[in-house]
Amino acid sequence: MRNKKADSHATLRPYTAADEEAAIALWLRTWQQTYPDIDFVARLGWWRDRWRNDLVTQAQITVAESDGVLTGFVTVDPKTHYLDQIVVAPEAWGAGIAEELMAAARRLSPAGLDLQVNQDNARAIRFYEKQGFVTTGEDRNASQRLTYRMKWRPA
Repeated sequence: MRNKKADSHATLRPYTAADEEAAIALWLRTWQQTYPDIDFVARLGWWRDRWRNDLVTQAQITVAESDGVLTGFVTVDPKTHYLDQIVVAPEAWGAGIAEELMAAARRLSPAGLDLQVNQDNARAIRFYEKQGFVTTGEDRNASQRLTYRMKWRPA
C-alpha cells in the first residue's frame, strides 16, 4: 500500500565514484531507520570496505536522484543475478522509487534476480512479492539474522 505522499519520479543513472559518500550515508540512514535496535554506525567501516571492494567492483549500480539528491540505489551482479542492495531514502518510501530501481535491476539482469531478505523485514518481503519474487529457501546473513532466499524470473 502506498503512503499518502505524491508519487515522485526519480532520475536514474549509473553510479559514479563521486556518489560514494552519499550512497554510504543513505545506506546508514535507511538501515538505521529499518532496524533502530542495531548500531549501524559501528558497522560503517565494514560497510565502506564491502561497498568499495565487493559491490563497486562486481556489481552494476544504478542510483536514483530527486532534485539533485541521491534518494536510492540498487546493486546487481548480472553474472550471478544477485541483487545485493535496494535502498530508498525513508522519506521517499512509497513514492515509486523502489519500483523504478527494481525495473532498472531487471534491465541489468533480464534473465532473473536472486536476493536475500531478513525474515523480520515484512515491508521488504511484501515489496518483493508484489514485484513477482518467490521464496526459495532460508539462510542467514552476515549478521546471523534469518533470511529468506527469493528469486524472480521473467515469465
